[in-house]
Order: sequence, then structure tokens, then C-alpha cells
Amino acid sequence: LAVGWGSGMDAAWAPSPGGCELVQSTMDCTGRWLSSIPGNLRGDTEELFLDDNTIQVLGNASLLLYPQLWHLSLTRNRLELIEPGAFLSSQGLEVLSLTDNLLFTNYSLTAAALSALPALRMLDLAGNQLREDMVSVLVSNLSSLESLSVARNIIMRLDSSIFTNLTELLELNLEKNYIFEIDNAFEGLQRLQRLNIAYNYLPCLVGFDLTQLRVLNVSNNVIEWFLTLEIDDLFELEVLDLSHNRLLFFPVLPQKSKLHSLLLQDNRMSFYQRLPNGTSLANVTMQFLIIDGNSTNITTVRLWDELCHSNLSSLRLLDMSQNEVWGLPDDFLAQMPSLTHLKLNQNCLEAFHLSEEDPLAMLTELDLSQNQLVELGVKVGVGDILPSLQLFNLSTNRLQALPPGIFTHTRKITTLDLSRNRVDLCPQPGEAESLACVDIRGVETLTHLSLAGCGLQSMGGRPFQGTSLIHLDLSDNRQALSGDLGWLQDLVLTLQVLSLRNTSLSSTAVDFSALKSLVRLDLSGNSLAALPASLGTLRLRSLDLRDNCLPALPRAVAQVPLGRSLRELYLSRNPYNCCTLGWWDALQQAEGLRVPDGPEVTCRHGSRALSPGALPEPVLRSCRWQTADLALLYLVLALPTCLTLLVAFVIVFLMLKEKLLKMVKTRCGVPSPY
Repeated sequence: LAVGWGSGMDAAWAPSPGGCELVQSTMDCTGRWLSSIPGNLRGDTEELFLDDNTIQVLGNASLLLYPQLWHLSLTRNRLELIEPGAFLSSQGLEVLSLTDNLLFTNYSLTAAALSALPALRMLDLAGNQLREDMVSVLVSNLSSLESLSVARNIIMRLDSSIFTNLTELLELNLEKNYIFEIDNAFEGLQRLQRLNIAYNYLPCLVGFDLTQLRVLNVSNNVIEWFLTLEIDDLFELEVLDLSHNRLLFFPVLPQKSKLHSLLLQDNRMSFYQRLPNGTSLANVTMQFLIIDGNSTNITTVRLWDELCHSNLSSLRLLDMSQNEVWGLPDDFLAQMPSLTHLKLNQNCLEAFHLSEEDPLAMLTELDLSQNQLVELGVKVGVGDILPSLQLFNLSTNRLQALPPGIFTHTRKITTLDLSRNRVDLCPQPGEAESLACVDIRGVETLTHLSLAGCGLQSMGGRPFQGTSLIHLDLSDNRQALSGDLGWLQDLVLTLQVLSLRNTSLSSTAVDFSALKSLVRLDLSGNSLAALPASLGTLRLRSLDLRDNCLPALPRAVAQVPLGRSLRELYLSRNPYNCCTLGWWDALQQAEGLRVPDGPEVTCRHGSRALSPGALPEPVLRSCRWQTADLALLYLVLALPTCLTLLVAFVIVFLMLKEKLLKMVKTRCGVPSPY
């Protein structure tokens, strides 16, 4: 709406008599404490928003003046009743939002009103304390509906009678109810494409046969089994979200489908072809007893071959994080030639093997973090392995090395996270074969590397030779910086972000001046007692100095190149001296500089921790005494002594005045009358 305003602004926006705002043909009366629909709005209004008011009843005459209305929103009112004739003058209404009201009180009369809307496409009844029988009555005559939301109600059971006449329905939202059973509730919804049943209490989904469905969200239930009906029909299913359930096995998916995203995060899932103790379950089967009315069906599944009926050739995203997977079945990944994102983090994997037989040629992101990996097996031959990989996350495992030459086949890798493994970087060319280390030299595409918490020892040599790193994280390596920073010489032209947090850095002689491209530096959690002088020549935009031993910063910090380029400076949790805060005042006046943790910055005065921006007057006086000129201090100290001596002399003189005068006259021989 901002485009084309200017002098014609009054034509696009104008206040209405009821305090509402009019933008073209849209009237916004949100939050006006209205108890009824205003009768003095423009008659050509097409969209009317009455959210956050106090309307309780929508009467028969409420909308008579607005025959062109196609969108009406009454979200968060106190609506209890819509009278049967309320919409008779609004036959063109297509979108109706009644979210968060009290429609359960007079739902039958409200249903009669809704039935007079032949063009209604979208209806939102979320948050109205509706039971399933109430929903059935409310939507019974809405055959034109394409989108329906009954989320956040008190629906417990769904059967075939509830959505019988919704033959045009494309999207149905049932999330955050109390649904524990579904009995053929969606059979008549032949056009349904998106179904959301998240945050309910479904224990299983067996005999899934909604072939027309494209997106199914059943996350955050208590599902232990997901079994698709064994039929040859093509399923249109593209996205299946089973995350945050209690799945024990990999879901039995359609034999033919268009599935590209499978979300299985946070379940109890594992594979049982081989158990961790070496036991084989090759001859073990699982039988599912399915009871449907008077008929009984038994489905048998071989535990070691969970994927035997599933077609995963179109799968692009597989998220199996936060499960109990300790190993993958043979040829598991070979069934997914289109896979681009694989998440196996937070499982129990001890080994992960890649070979040319499972090249995963399309994979761009592989997350194996937070497992128990001690081995990453790669069968390197003449073919490529992970040729499209860009992000490789191996953090928080038990790795000590990576297979030699692994990165010669990952020609596109940009991000590698090895944090919290016990790995070392290969220091010099030719030593990678004899040492247990990670060799990243010559990986030209690598731009982001994390080695946080790897226990690195005395970095040296040229471990980054031939790389173009932009982001390097070496935090939580307490013995990595025992020498100078010469081992960063190959990154002086490219390195922009460097984290040295919690690396026991205490020497201010460390020379950062060669890192001219650096824009973000993290030195927090160290033992710096002064700001390294070499930082003054850099043009950083962000600097983190938290949790050090700094009593003050240089007074001219805002004038050097560093101070002029900085846009973000973190300073809290340092023992600053309250009497040497000239640098703090200079920073407050620096243009464009933010101190995000400014409210947390304190200074020390004696045993007290104070805010540098609001020092009490007694503290200021004390500081003035401490910082005053010594000559002035000595003068002030000597002045009372001098005054005391002068007063004492005057008193003595006055007491001995007559005796002194007689003595003087006697000595001088001058008579005087008495």
C-alpha cells in the first residue's frame, strides 16, 4: 500500500465514523471495543475485520448494509450466536473467521445461519469449545467449503458422519484437540490434499489409504505404528510428518508415491536387522491384527526388512534425528537416489559407512552430530562419494580422525563441523598418513570450519594451507594458543569471523594485525587484563570481550580505526574500575556503536558492583578524591595544619601580650605612663 501513496494518500486510507480504518475496500475495526457491527461504514466494503471486540450476537440485520462483503473476520470476540438470517444479504461471502469465540452455546442456530452461504470457501472455527457432534451440525450443509479449521476444540473421536457433505474440501485442520480414534472419517473427502491432525492423542495409524492426500501432519501424537494399506494405487503424498511421536519402527510407506519429505524426528525408532550384541533377527516377523467392524485382517512384516514395500526414490528430505538408531539396514540409503538432506543427529550410531555403491550423489546436507561415532568408514575408489555435499556436521562424537582423502571427492563442501571430537589437524604436508588427524589442506571450497572443544594442542605449521576459510571457530581449546598466530598465515586474506572464546588467552602481545579481513572476533571467556594493542589497527564490526579481567579499556578506543568501524561491542562480566570510566563515556558518544549487553555491564568500587551509567554521588566524590592532582591534595592536607598553628600563635600572643610589652619597654628604656 505504500507504493503510490504520497499526494493521493487520502484516497487509499481514510478514517471512518466508527474509528475504523478504510484501505481501499477493506474496513479494519480491530480492537475498537465494539459490541455490534457498525451501521455507518461504507456500503461497498468487501473485507471487514472486527477482531478483538466484544460482539456477542450477530443479528439478522447486522450485515444488511454490506452486500458486497466477501471476507468477514470476527476473531477473538464473545460471539455466542449467529442468528439464522444474519447472512441472507451476504450471499457472496467466501471467507469467514470465527476463531476464539463461544459458538458452542448456540451451535444449532449458528449452523442454520452458515447454511445460507452458498459461496463459502474458507471457514475457521478454531477455539470455540466444540465437540465432534457440534462440528458435524455446523458444517453439514457447507458443500462449497475448500478449507476448514476446527483446531483447538474438544473433539475426541472422528467417524464417517462428521464431514459427510464436504465434497470440495481441500484442507482440514484438526490440530490441538483430544482425538484418540479415527473411524473412516475421511472417506468422502475425495479432494482432500492437506490434513493436519497434530497435537492429539492418536495411538496408531493403520491401513492408511488416502491416495489423494499430498500433505499429512500427525506430529505430536502418541503414534507407535504407521502402516499404509498394501495397494498398487499411486499415492499423491509428498510430505509426511510423524515427528514427536512414539514410533517403534520405520513407517510402512506406500509402494508408489511422490513422497519427498519424511519427518521422523523425536521418536523411539530403531532398526532390527542386527542388534548391538550381534544377534540376528533374520527369521523374526511381526504380525499386526487389524480389526475393522466385523472383519479381521492380519498383516505380517519382517522386522529386518522394514522398507520392503516402500518406494523412497523421490525422497529429498529424511529427518530421523532424536531416535534410538544405532545402525542402518543394508542398502538403506541406496533406495534414496534423490536425497538432498539427511538428519541422523542425536541417535546411537557408533559407525557410519559410505561407499561408491551408495554414492548419495544429490546429498547436500548430512548431519551425524550427537551420536557415539568412533568410525567414519569410506570406501574410496575411482568413483565419487558425496559429490554434492555442502554441509557436513560431525560434532559431539568420539571421532579421532577422518578417512584420508575423504574431501577429495566432496568437491562442493562449504561447511564442516568437527566440534567436540578429539581430533587434531594435520600440521605439515606429508604427515597425514602417519598421524591420526584431519587433513583439510587443499579443500578450496571450505568456508566454515568449527573445531570448538576438540582439545587442540599448540597449533602450529600450516593446517589451513590451500583453503579459503571465512568462518573459523576454535573456542574451548585451552591449549591451542600457546604460541603466536603464525599458523593462521594462510587465512589472512579470507578470514572474516574468528572465535577464540575460552582458549586461556592472557597475553596482550598476541598479534592480530595481519588479519586485515577480520570483521568479527570473539575473545570472551579468557584472562585478558588489557586490550591487545594489535586490535587497534583492525576494522572489526563486532568484538566480544565478555568474561575477561579487564579493569578498563584505552581512553582513546573510540578514536582508533577499531573504534570507528565497530558496530557491536560486548563488554559485560569484567572487573572495571568505577573511577576510570572515561572510555565508557567515549563509547556512549561513538556514532553507530551498540553495546547489546550494556545493561549487564558493571564496575567495581570497593566490594560493590555498580552500573557505570548511574554512579551514586558518594562514589563520584570518592573517585574525584582518588583522581585529583597530588599537589592539590598535599595543599588541602597541609592547610588545616597551617591554620591550626596560626590560631595557636594568636592565642598565645594575646595571653602574653602585656608581659611582652613591658619587656620591650624595659629593654628599650622608654617611659610610659600607667
